[in-house]
Amino acid sequence: MDVIPLVGRILMSMMFVMSGINHFAQYQGMVQYAQMFKAPAPKLTVPLTGVMTLLGGLSVLFGYRMDVGLWLLVVFLIPAAFIFHKFWGVADPMMKANQMAHFMKNLSLAGAALWMWWAQRVGGPGPFSVGG
Repeated sequence: MDVIPLVGRILMSMMFVMSGINHFAQYQGMVQYAQMFKAPAPKLTVPLTGVMTLLGGLSVLFGYRMDVGLWLLVVFLIPAAFIFHKFWGVADPMMKANQMAHFMKNLSLAGAALWMWWAQRVGGPGPFSVGG
């Protein structure tokens, strides 16, 4: 059973590590996407959120300073849901369903991150972690 927290950390971190890398590897496209949604200061916020998701994901993956890493993810996920996934303003039913799924995914991941934050405060980051 000791491996379960490690598997959970790996699964939770994968998307954020890849997303953080993509914020830099696909910088121009990410900026254009953010501009399309009228996100604030895309040329600044794209790398900033890239750092947030990359550090948050790595923190969870390695179990190091998860208190900080998980809050980085929460602070990224909730505004991103409301900025990029405004399903309530989409007319096309297929696009609306897609945006609603992404909106709910972001909020669910934020909830999972908050739960992990609480759990690691109570029991630590789990076995096979760098700790801290």
